[in-house]
Amino acid sequence: MQSRNPPTRTATAEARDQRRQRILELIQRHTVRNQAELQGLLTGDGFDVNQATLSRDLRDLGVVKGPDGYELPGAASLTPQLAGSSLWHAVHSFLLQATPAQNLVVLKTPPGGAHPLALALDHEGKTLAGVVGTIAGDDTVLAVCADAQKARALARRLLAQRELA
Repeated sequence: MQSRNPPTRTATAEARDQRRQRILELIQRHTVRNQAELQGLLTGDGFDVNQATLSRDLRDLGVVKGPDGYELPGAASLTPQLAGSSLWHAVHSFLLQATPAQNLVVLKTPPGGAHPLALALDHEGKTLAGVVGTIAGDDTVLAVCADAQKARALARRLLAQRELA
C-alpha cells in the first residue's frame, strides 16, 4: 500500500490563492446568487471546496452579498482592461493610505481589508520589484521592501494606481 503524503503548506497556499483568484473572476463575469451556485461553478473548474472554506474565502476577499448576488467592492468602477487585475481591484477596494517608513510601507485599509490587499500584493510580487513580502493584520498591511527607495516607489505606485478611474 502506497502512503499518501499530505500537501505541503506551500502547495496548500498556492491552491488557496488559485481558488480565490478564480472566485474573483467568476463573480466579475457571472451573476452568482449564493454559495451553492459558486461552489458548483468552482467544482466545474476543478476546485473542490467545502462550504466553510468558501465562506472564509469570500470574507477574506471582501466579497459582499448584494440584492442580485455576490459583488466585489468597487466592482462598478472596473474597466474591461483592468477587470482581470486583482492588485488593481484590491487597491481600489481597500487601500486608504500608503506611508513609506525606511524599507517598509504601511498600508491602511478598512477593517477586514488588509488580507485581500496583502494577498494581491503577494500575487503581484514578480512585477513589484523590491517587495520582499507582506504581513497583514485586520486593517493594516506591512509591505517589506528591499530598501527605502523601493518602499517609496511602491507607495507612490499604489497611490497612483488608486487614483486611476
